[in-house]
Amino acid sequence: MSNETTVSGGHTEYLPLYAQVKTLLVKRIGAGSWKPGQMLPSEYELAAEYNVSQGTVRKALNALEAGRMIVRRQGVGTFVARHSRDRALYQFFRMVEPDGSRIIPASVVLSQRIQRATRDQAADLGVDSSAMLHAITRVRSLNGKPAIFERIYVPVDVMPDLSVEAHTQMDEEMYVIYQERFGISIVRVIERLAAVAATAEEAKRLGLKAGTPLLEVHRIATDVGGQPVELRISRCDTRRCRYAAEVL
Repeated sequence: MSNETTVSGGHTEYLPLYAQVKTLLVKRIGAGSWKPGQMLPSEYELAAEYNVSQGTVRKALNALEAGRMIVRRQGVGTFVARHSRDRALYQFFRMVEPDGSRIIPASVVLSQRIQRATRDQAADLGVDSSAMLHAITRVRSLNGKPAIFERIYVPVDVMPDLSVEAHTQMDEEMYVIYQERFGISIVRVIERLAAVAATAEEAKRLGLKAGTPLLEVHRIATDVGGQPVELRISRCDTRRCRYAAEVL
């Protein structure tokens, strides 16, 4: 394996060896060569397979670990990251109490149906405008009080038999369900924030007056291959929570 040269916009760019190895490993994880929780070959074995140094493999694995795609256990080995409820919440749930302390939400699904994607939904998910989506509506409570009204959209082609039980408290996070039932690991989310007014339904579910200001979190979640697999619109009552993000 040697440094690749690519030309973009008239400029020559070089892809370092470790980045090439990282890309190959990501593709194999995405293709299911190694399942969530499964141990990867050793650095020595990967170096021999790709004809690179162990240092190059180590740097590629460091990048995957930084992206939370793998976990390392000292003296044991390197494993494809597996979502647990606590890990999914710690990594992706941005809402905290007004004093900054972390909150564990309780979630109840209100409804699930299949619908045709709108133009905006299709654009967000990178699917055709005729694509069918699972549409899930739920309320998340914080400290026993409803605080977040969510609409979740997942392409039917990606998870054909996705099903969640309505009107009961969810024991697992959606990202855990995606991984355990469909082998799809969420590794990255893109979020946009906006101030919006509560609709009549949102106000009813959150115990507010229609038109009350809410914080909207518009999230697109992608898998290990960078493919969008979920669109989530969360409308949050900021009397009960705040949005917190760490910028490195």
